[in-house]
Amino acid sequence: MDHASFTEICLHQLKMSGVREGEKLIVLTQGGDRLDYADAFMAAGQRLGANMYHMRLPAPLPKDGWNVGVTGLAALPEAVQALKRCDMLIDCIFLLFSPEQMAIQAAGTRVLTAVEPPALLARMLPYPELREKVEIAAAMLDKARVMHITSPHGTDVTYKLDTYPTIAEYACTDTPGRWDHWPSGFVFTGGDDDGVDGTIVVAPGDILLPQNLMVREPITYTIERGWITDIRGGLEAQIVKSYMASFDDKRGYGMSHVGWGMNPNAKWHNFVPGLFEGGMGMEPRSFYGNVMFSTGPNNELGGTNDTACHLDIPMRGNSLFLDGEPIVIDGDLVVKDIQMARR
Repeated sequence: MDHASFTEICLHQLKMSGVREGEKLIVLTQGGDRLDYADAFMAAGQRLGANMYHMRLPAPLPKDGWNVGVTGLAALPEAVQALKRCDMLIDCIFLLFSPEQMAIQAAGTRVLTAVEPPALLARMLPYPELREKVEIAAAMLDKARVMHITSPHGTDVTYKLDTYPTIAEYACTDTPGRWDHWPSGFVFTGGDDDGVDGTIVVAPGDILLPQNLMVREPITYTIERGWITDIRGGLEAQIVKSYMASFDDKRGYGMSHVGWGMNPNAKWHNFVPGLFEGGMGMEPRSFYGNVMFSTGPNNELGGTNDTACHLDIPMRGNSLFLDGEPIVIDGDLVVKDIQMARR
């Protein structure tokens, strides 16, 4: 995408995020990655009269796999202090799950993560109706005490919801201390630490993230008191088991967040391994009517599990109930107040 076009979509984003004249914004990059993002955000912010800065961290050392919560900021406390003093941080390296991001948010800085390809950012711009509907769904989820998920493939799992808050992601942020991710469009919470029990069957066509794989053979998870006790299936099940074992951390087998996708502009079929637009998979996380469960860290929700072993698995065709009331049936939202059409 050319600089002028990229600047225009960043301008839309900053307006949706309530950027005002005189605010201090910092764009955070690392090494040589996403320098064009910094240029576009800087130009867009200047047009709104914001005070724009670019903080560029040294390139990271090579690492194996996706170690969530591990960032270059850990060794740079002065940089963290500077980020605490700005109004908005535009995170172009992915700080989520890190203690550094939590400290920055606690200081009142609002945080927007933007690491997906520009073409995807443009196709999934935030808009007022998306925020409105996601916030309605979040209020529904926040009131619930039991989530029950089923599927024709054999999923039958119950989450008790008495511990953790609900998070609404609608791809922009204008509230002090709030984080969001562009693009997005979903709600989630976490089951009680010992309150998730049952079976989850990841079916063909469901997606493993961060592996960026579409499942071709069912993967059957057995969960007892909030912990995965068994994983069975074919090749993809072996990949999952090998990946999780590589961290040598039993906390990676804990159940993390759970919720459903609401963005009608995100499409499951746009995610084609080998051909998809790249990035870290925010489109499959967001597509309308998916039910997504996650494993590993729950510190994003205020929990104590900060393992670096994390998987997100958005699933098609599932049904989700809150306190017995249907919210998603066979992959479609059935509550009128949160239904949306593609724009």
